[in-house]
Amino acid sequence: MDTAAAGAVTEAAAIEARGIAASCNHFGFCTSTCPTYALTHEENESPRGRIALIGAMLESGAAPDPRTVAHIDSCLSCLACTSVCAMKVDYMHLIDHARSHVERHYRRPLADRLLRRFVAQTISRPGLLRAALTLARPARAFRRLLPGRLGPMLELLPRRSPGGADIAPGIHPAVAQRRQRVALLAGCAQRTLAPQINTATVSLLTRLGCEVVIPEGAGCCGSLELHMGRGRGARRSALRNIQAWLAAAQSGLDAILINASGCGTTVKDYHHLFEHDPSWAGEARRISSLALDVSEFLARIGLGATVSRPYRVAYHDACSLRNGQRVTRQPRELLRAAGYEVVDVPEGHFCCGSAGTYNLLNPGKARLLGERKGRHVDSSGAEVLAVGNIGCMSQLSNYTRMPIVHTVELLDWATGGARPPSLAGLPPPAGAGLRASPGEGASAAAGGVGIW
Repeated sequence: MDTAAAGAVTEAAAIEARGIAASCNHFGFCTSTCPTYALTHEENESPRGRIALIGAMLESGAAPDPRTVAHIDSCLSCLACTSVCAMKVDYMHLIDHARSHVERHYRRPLADRLLRRFVAQTISRPGLLRAALTLARPARAFRRLLPGRLGPMLELLPRRSPGGADIAPGIHPAVAQRRQRVALLAGCAQRTLAPQINTATVSLLTRLGCEVVIPEGAGCCGSLELHMGRGRGARRSALRNIQAWLAAAQSGLDAILINASGCGTTVKDYHHLFEHDPSWAGEARRISSLALDVSEFLARIGLGATVSRPYRVAYHDACSLRNGQRVTRQPRELLRAAGYEVVDVPEGHFCCGSAGTYNLLNPGKARLLGERKGRHVDSSGAEVLAVGNIGCMSQLSNYTRMPIVHTVELLDWATGGARPPSLAGLPPPAGAGLRASPGEGASAAAGGVGIW
C-alpha cells in the first residue's frame, strides 16, 4: 500500500473511532465486568472512563499525555464490557485505534520503547522466540535481582523446554475417506511454547476424515502487533496469511481453522482490518467468512467413536473465545461428548491476566488477576484444566498446580490419539471404554458434505 492509500486508511479509521467513542452513553454497566476497575475502583480504569479519555484524545488530535497512555495501556482488551453494554459500543475497534493513535503520536521512554519492540518482534517469530527462551532460561534464577519488568517477564518463562517438534507445513491427508479439506493456522508463539497442540489438532482432524493444509508462508495472525498499536505490522502479517490461504483455497477449502482463540478473533476480523483497502477488502472478507475456531468446526462434524476418559475437567473460557467470538457452548459439549465430566471455573467472565502481551507489559495487574483466577480454578474440584488459548495456558501455569491442556488435546486423546504430555503424572481414569459420542451419527456418517 502506498503512502497516500495508507493515509486514507488511517483517516477513515480515525473517523470511525470518533463515532464509536461518541456512541457511549456512559451508563456504567461495563464497570461490573471490567477486571481493571475491579482491582482499582478508579473511573479511568473502566471502559466508560477510557472511552471518555480516548474521545478527548481523538478530538484533540495531539499527542496524548502520559496519564491517558497509562490508562489505555492498562486495558486488557478482554472485551467483557461488550457483553453488558446497553449501547453495543464497538469497544474492540475503538481500543485498537486508540493504541494505534498512541503509537503514532506519543514518544514513550526509551526503556519502554525497547521492551515493546523486543516483545513485538520476538514473540511473533518462532525461531527468535525459541532462541530467546534458550538464552533467558539460565537467568531465571536471578529474576528477583533484575530491574523493572524484566524479573516478572522471566517468571513467565516455561520451566522446561516443551516436548515434541513443530508440525511441518504441507498437506496432511485424511486417515480414511476424505470428508473435508481445511487449512490450519500454525501460528507463532504456540509453535514454540506448546507444539503438541498443533500435532494433536492435525491428528484429530485427519482421523475424522479431514485433509489438513498448513500453507507455507502463513504464520503470525497479526494480533500481537495490532493490540500494541502497530497496525502496519499487523496488516503485513495478515496479508501474508490471506495470500497463503487464497493459494490453498484454489484446490477447495471448507474452512480455515484456528486453535489459538486470540488469533481466531483477529482472523475473523480481517474483513475490518482491510475494509478501507480496496486492493484486499474482498479477499479479506472471504478469509474471515471461512475462519472458525477448531471447536466450532468439530461441533459441526462430530467426534465419532470415543474412548471415555472420565476425568473431572474444569473448562476456562478464554476472553477472546467467550467475548471476542461468542464461542462458549461448543467446547463444553465436545468435552462431554468425549466422556469427560465438565465443570465451570467460578467467575468465568474475568480475564486471567494473559491478554496477549499484557502479562509481559503490565506484570503487576496481570499477577493479581492470575492469582485470582488460579484460586477459582483450584476451587473447582477438577483434576484437569482445559483451555482454548495458548496465552491463558502459559499464564495460568504460574497460578495453579492443576495440569493444563488445550481442549483439542483432550478430544484427540479420547478419539484414539496420544495422551497429553501434561497429564503424564495423573492416574488413569476408571471405567474407560469404547463408546459413540452422543449426538453423533448423521453429521459424521454423511461423509463428504461441505460446510461452506
